[in-house]
Amino acid sequence: MSPKGPRIGLVAIGRNEGERLKRCLRSVPAGCPVVYVDSGSTDGSVEFAEGLGMTVERLSTVGGFTAARARNAGWRRLVAANPGLDYVQFVDGDCELAPGWMAEAEQALDAESDLCAVFGRRRERFPHVSPYNALCDDEWNVPVGLVSACGGDVLFRVAALRQADGYTEDLIAGEEPDLCLRLGLRGWRVRRIDREMTLHDADIHRAGQWWLRVRRSGHAFAEHVVRHGANAFADWRRQRDSIVLWGGLIPASIVLLALVALAAGSALAGLAALALALLYPAQVARIALRKWRGGASPRFALTYGFWLMLGKFAQFGGVLGYYRRRRAGGPVQLIEYKGAGA
Repeated sequence: MSPKGPRIGLVAIGRNEGERLKRCLRSVPAGCPVVYVDSGSTDGSVEFAEGLGMTVERLSTVGGFTAARARNAGWRRLVAANPGLDYVQFVDGDCELAPGWMAEAEQALDAESDLCAVFGRRRERFPHVSPYNALCDDEWNVPVGLVSACGGDVLFRVAALRQADGYTEDLIAGEEPDLCLRLGLRGWRVRRIDREMTLHDADIHRAGQWWLRVRRSGHAFAEHVVRHGANAFADWRRQRDSIVLWGGLIPASIVLLALVALAAGSALAGLAALALALLYPAQVARIALRKWRGGASPRFALTYGFWLMLGKFAQFGGVLGYYRRRRAGGPVQLIEYKGAGA
């Protein structure tokens, strides 16, 4: 601890995370100032955090709950109470910090003054319980080195947070890439280091949960591209375009050609519809082969290819949902997958 006080504080956010939150808060290093931001939990989360002596910020229902609002409320209260902080560790309430992570991340930020954020390996706690958990674990394994954006678990430089005025609060998903993009335009960089960071508990056991989670990602891709226009991440623009192609345009073309074949008795239209439909298993095979050549087991490679392509339909629903909400100007509504039915 420096003479002016602690250099690092922590913000945890949660909503009815139960035992997951307990593991999260117990993993915080001793002496680290903490603000837990709660978004309307009814499972005793607030009382548990208060019982550990942690500061609790109850997020107002006004404006709707978003992770971005929660993180902003947390870091601003944390910094107000500890004005000497240099860094803020953000952690989602369903994650447990790895021992020694914060000290290693602090060293990485100290070593490069133009880094706004550092993050490490987020692992899934139970990857073998369901294929959806395994897919999450694979998703977290991003390349080591300079990257365009971080996720929810990350050590952030307070100066960068202040410069960007934090997260964009009305985003229901994709708030981390949004912040990283805005900071990148100001000259800041983000690094993923080769260290264990957190254990995440997705707790996804049903296809309905996975569908909602993937739908939310489609919403995020669409909103990011619209908000940032020419400055949007190129890979996010490609993702949006891929979703529209595979989740919307090709299925619509198949249906149209099939209707023409039935109404006009056109064998050519029927064959064209079949050829387009066969693109999907072919794409699954292509993706699976690439994943297998990258070191994945054949079983996981096929699982990955299948759910990646099936997820295009869920993501397309998220894209349409975003445009509908944008046109109607309705309130922000979370797309929550935990506790969702099949």
